[in-house]
Amino acid sequence: MAVLMLSLSSINHHPLSHDSDELDEDFPLGDGAAATDAVVYCPYCNESVEISLDPGSGPTQQYVEDCEVCCQPWTVNVQYRGDGAADVSVTPLDE
Repeated sequence: MAVLMLSLSSINHHPLSHDSDELDEDFPLGDGAAATDAVVYCPYCNESVEISLDPGSGPTQQYVEDCEVCCQPWTVNVQYRGDGAADVSVTPLDE
């Protein structure tokens, strides 16, 4: 039986290569308090569904996501405000 031993001291930890100015450009919404989820109502089955949001994808987003209840496709529109709050709407894909 072979035993593999690792020393934690041999693992290199590298600091972030970004300075604060670059981080501000990467995350323009500020303090990291941007919304990461929202509750929406499916335009097909009218059930409430919690969806995940990705602030890193930009302040204005549009993408297709399926309802987790009825599986119908929506167009999701996300608009982040300066304070990190998100305005989210869903419409039927065929509109």
